[in-house]
Amino acid sequence: MYLITGATGHVGRELVEQLLAVGADVRAVSRRPPAAHLSDRVDVVPTADSAPALRGVSAVFLNATAIGLFTDVGTAKDRLQTFLGQAASHGVHRIVLLSSSSVLDDTNPVGRHHRELERQVQHRGLEWILLRPGIFNCNTLDWAEDIRSRGVVCAPFGSARMAPVDERDIAAVAAQALLCDSTHRLVGSAPVLSGPEVLTPADQARIISKAIGVSLRFEELAPEKAHRALVEAGAPLWAADGLLRYYAKAVTHPVAISPAVAQITGTPPRTFANWVMDRAAAFRRPTRTRPAGSTATPTAP
Repeated sequence: MYLITGATGHVGRELVEQLLAVGADVRAVSRRPPAAHLSDRVDVVPTADSAPALRGVSAVFLNATAIGLFTDVGTAKDRLQTFLGQAASHGVHRIVLLSSSSVLDDTNPVGRHHRELERQVQHRGLEWILLRPGIFNCNTLDWAEDIRSRGVVCAPFGSARMAPVDERDIAAVAAQALLCDSTHRLVGSAPVLSGPEVLTPADQARIISKAIGVSLRFEELAPEKAHRALVEAGAPLWAADGLLRYYAKAVTHPVAISPAVAQITGTPPRTFANWVMDRAAAFRRPTRTRPAGSTATPTAP
């Protein structure tokens, strides 16, 4: 049995589907089980740190945000220690932690936070695998409302050169990390996960524009305004600082492309254009339909 935290998120939902596809037994954590809309084959529970959730589980996919670890470091350490202790006492033998490639930057507060969580997992005495993705493709869904309503993409650091990764590829690596045996080279490793190409936010806007057939304007957002928007959306101050630091650094130090996805899954990572084609409906303005039998009313020129 595999326990998936954050099971209704972008990575978690894909991971659940991929595990089901190979016949694995899956237990999923959702804050609102009735609204999870997962397969009937999935055992959905409301919390990860309980006997019903952990009973019979061999490995856990741990999404720090999903179980409330994206808080201050002290609180996160206490919560994670409690969870890991309960997991070990129930016979869990492996933790697959969704971390971040920002741990490679000692000056980034998000990286320092994730690094502390990684240490907790590494020092518990369980098998561990740390997944370190960079920016997710699905982050661009935050632009969808402005694209649909105004034909505009607003983002800071439009020339930041990153290698955004598809959440489906992250899930594929996570599935391998959960399913592999204890002698596999993945155990005790910390692969950095990226997409196959370096793109700027402005590049991403152009790719979305081509996919949906709508001309889009890119507007560079002042870092201060972007920071304020992140905090107003609920991000801790240190998290907003860290994300903008990541973008700012990528302007002068492009993110390196990692071969890990292809090496681990045997399949090249998906391009951003591929991701957009599969998600194009999210960026398109809804088409208005007229009731049957009605006729359009001409508008004045």
